[in-house]
Formats: sequence, C-alpha cells, structure tokens
Amino acid sequence: MDNIEIGYAAEHEQWQPNILQEHVMWSERAGFDFAWTSDHFHPWAHTNASSGFAWFWLGSVAANTKKIQLGTSVTCPSFRYHPGVIAQAFATMDNMYPGRFSLGLGTGEAMNEIPLGFDWPNMRERIERLSEAIQLIRSLWEKNWVTFRGNYFRLNKANLYTRPTSKIPIMVATSGPKVAEVAGKYADGIITIRFEKDYFDSVLFKALAKGAKESGRDPSSLHKAIELWVSYDEDHDRALQSTRFWAAQMLPFIFKYAVSDPREIESYGQLVGDSQISKYWCIGTSADEHISFIEKFARMGFDKIYILSSSPDQKKTIEMYGKNVIPYFRNR
Repeated sequence: MDNIEIGYAAEHEQWQPNILQEHVMWSERAGFDFAWTSDHFHPWAHTNASSGFAWFWLGSVAANTKKIQLGTSVTCPSFRYHPGVIAQAFATMDNMYPGRFSLGLGTGEAMNEIPLGFDWPNMRERIERLSEAIQLIRSLWEKNWVTFRGNYFRLNKANLYTRPTSKIPIMVATSGPKVAEVAGKYADGIITIRFEKDYFDSVLFKALAKGAKESGRDPSSLHKAIELWVSYDEDHDRALQSTRFWAAQMLPFIFKYAVSDPREIESYGQLVGDSQISKYWCIGTSADEHISFIEKFARMGFDKIYILSSSPDQKKTIEMYGKNVIPYFRNR
C-alpha cells in the first residue's frame, strides 16, 4: 500500500465548467494528488446535465491552481480528435505547465462520436485505432518530422514545434484484457472501474503484464488506476438518492452498443434499482466507511485511486476527504 495517490474525478456531465473548476481548487487545498476530467461531447444523462469542453477547461484549471496533477479520463483519440491534434494540445499544456499533465486515452463511447456524424465501428477496430493513436502521439512528442502509415491514421513529415518539457504519462482506460494488453505495450498504465479482485488478478493485470513483457518492459513500472464511485452525507438515503444521475452506468450495454442520446441513456437508468447502486457505490455516512472502501482496492494493487463523488454537498465531501481520508493513506 505504499505510495497511494488519491485523486478527484472532475465530471463535466454533472457540473457546469466554472463550478467544476471550483471543485478542483477545493481538492488541491484538501490535499488531493490529482484531478482527472471526463472528455465527452454528450453527457451520461439529460436532466440538469452539463457538457463542457475538457481541453479548454484544463488550461483554465491549470492557471488557477498551483500543483495538483491534471489529465483526462478519458479522451478518445480515434474519431472527433485526430491523434496528432491531441499530441499538439497536450504538448502545449505541458509546455506551459511542466510536469502537471497526464493523458488518459480509451476506445471511446458512441454518445460522443455518433452525434458528430461518425459511424460506430466494432470493438476490434476501435482497439486497433487506439493502438495506432498511442504510437502516433508518442512519435510526435519524441521525434522530428514524423511520417506514420497506419491502417487508420497517417502523418506526412509532421513536426511539433511546441514540445512537451517533460514526459507526459499516457494512461489507458480498460475493462477487458485486449485493451489492457495494448496498454502494457505502449502506455504507462491502465485506468479501470470496479470489478472483483479475481478479475483484476487473472484478467486485467495479467494482460497488462503480458503486453509489457512482449515489448521488453517491466510490468511493475506501470501504474494501476481505478475510479471509485462514492457519495457522502450523514443521511444515508440522501447520499444514495444523489447518485441517481449516474444510474445508467450500472448497465454494461450502455458502453457496448451505439446508444448516443442522453435522454435515452437517462431512461435506461430508471431501470436501475437502489440496491444495484448500493452494490457498486460507497454510500458512506462516515469517513471510516470511505477509508475502508478505498483501502480494499489499495490492497488489490492500485496505486492511483480517484473518486467520482455524487455527494449532495461536494465541498463537504472534499473537505472530509482532506481532513480524514487523505491523511490516513499518507500516514500509512
């Protein structure tokens, strides 16, 4: 459990950008190590939803904070963004705020690409696109006059004149072994969500190590990050009901199929019962409950743990973590 970093998930879906920026400023004062933000076009719900542009927002947050690490969780590099433009954007951010950025990448979600006119390909193609994109981005950060010939992306003597001043870590979001293996080959770690320990050990971590070894890399050098869903309030029912915005995320098919209308996604969320939410969320009325919840995943081998808080009062939750939860893991 050494060197556990605690982060805050800054979710554009639930909060307008100026409010979300304030949450990260509170998080920095509370002692959070990092804040990773969603990078979506459409949100996961319709009622009272938001949909700020992550990159512009990240620049503003960097200018209004001092040291908290920032990044995306996650950016899809395959459709609405060309990976070369992603390389340029994050090189610029690191050039201006050295050593403060990471880049989270993933295979994407239909709700962000279909509304902009893209077809939604099968998972195999999306994985191939992701693999090419990571290699292309790295090449632009590290080499001059890059020519790249992939099945999906090309560069013709492309050169970044504004370079990163430090190595920007690339994290890859995954819930399956094929993407975890890609992360092991080309990235600096994985980002995942809650599963049972056996699945992490026998599937995700095993695939991550396999990819690393095939590329001659040390698997122990790669990060393992997990997003945990939490809600805090002294009133348990109030804490539980405040999570309803995210109910559709309990349904795996939302991620798998071409569902892109937030109104439809929200309607599916109505099928999710409170008992199912309670199974995956930490609905905690005390700091000890949140500590125990996080500690379980720290013992599984995760070194970066960040919370998606849907608490009724974000400031109260962030301050509680700063007073009780974060010091607990620092002192360990």
